[in-house]
Amino acid sequence: MRSFSLIFKQFSRSVLLIACFAFVGTYAYAQGDAVKGEALFKAKCTACHKLDQQVVGPALGKLITDETDDKFLTKWIQNNQALIAAKNPKAVTVFNQFNQANMTVFADLTDGDVANILTYVRTEWKKMSATPAPGTGPAVVVDKGPSKIIILSLLGVIVLAFIVILVLNRVITTLERLLAKNNVTILEEEAVAGESVDRLAFLKKLAKNKKFVFFVLLCGTIFLGVYTFIGLWTTNLHQGYQPVQPIKFPHDLHAGAMKIDCQYCHSGAYKSKNATIPSLNVCMNCHKVISSAFGSKTASVEIHKIYDALGFDPATQKYDTTKAHPVQWIRIHNLPDLAYFNHSQHVKVGKIKCQTCHGPVQEMKEVYQYSPLTMKWCIQCHKRTNVDFKDNAYYANLQQVHDLLKDGKQVTASLMGGIECGKCHY
Repeated sequence: MRSFSLIFKQFSRSVLLIACFAFVGTYAYAQGDAVKGEALFKAKCTACHKLDQQVVGPALGKLITDETDDKFLTKWIQNNQALIAAKNPKAVTVFNQFNQANMTVFADLTDGDVANILTYVRTEWKKMSATPAPGTGPAVVVDKGPSKIIILSLLGVIVLAFIVILVLNRVITTLERLLAKNNVTILEEEAVAGESVDRLAFLKKLAKNKKFVFFVLLCGTIFLGVYTFIGLWTTNLHQGYQPVQPIKFPHDLHAGAMKIDCQYCHSGAYKSKNATIPSLNVCMNCHKVISSAFGSKTASVEIHKIYDALGFDPATQKYDTTKAHPVQWIRIHNLPDLAYFNHSQHVKVGKIKCQTCHGPVQEMKEVYQYSPLTMKWCIQCHKRTNVDFKDNAYYANLQQVHDLLKDGKQVTASLMGGIECGKCHY
């Protein structure tokens, strides 16, 4: 009996030990902080990766969850180039699998940071790939024909119309009986033989009415005046202007879904007068890698227009400059030459968002002129916008000038920005 109890205790301990190992194995990935990992992932990884689909780089959800060698993943994220140079078999395989596209080196990430990122990816992927409960999955659409409600509604309309027709017929019959009972006949106007009818008699009568003529002339004068004023006011006003561009660039995809910053493409908005139209080489920073990852067959017609303009062959990944030609973009926002507008003055100094003038570009399939861009519109904006002096070097200099004036000191033109290039050359 004692031997049996001893065997049972040893067996229980073994079972508990195995259960503990299984529990630890199940939560072997839970070594980092998913919250911190989410912040790091959004800051470092979202430009090239998503969890559930391939972008510039592969989809990371299933890939990282299936990979059990966290030491390799840590070294790969921190310095993948060093692993490739060291001929690490796994690293070389991954490098060749994605057409030898170089991944950014994150030497600033510690082992703990990488562990946090891996924990976030695995936790989030587990939530995304969880099996939906019965009845919560996507419903299968079955064509059952028109619903009973629609059929009954149509029948109700038909019955109601039939009742209305019966009532109207009853009313007409009653009226005819009353007319017959009172011997009332309807006299039809007949023209006398040989005598013409003046069909304009009513209009001639109105023309002789001086009050009516005055009213018509007054209304006509007001209408023409308003129409002329609106026409003059909207001269050279192109609000809503949306020309057909040679390449249909979807801002809602790039600035909206992909959340690419406006100044990544329009880099001049932060440092110069003009926002600048991005060169096609900026487009190829992403689309060259995307075409390599997905294959040239998935590239859309519009993306192939970029390839053709650059003389780029997605199959060979080479450029032929003899086939390159400029893209004839059509300008949308155009100010008269007499108006001076500086993007950097508004974006960098005034800290104005692009959407303030250009509207919700991140929602536009094709960009159009959102604001009227009139002098009145600009003046109203300048009246409503409060100046933010905090941590602003430009306005700090302006405030310094005011302080000098208060103290009665001399203020030179250079202190007022008189030696800035844009004061004379623009």
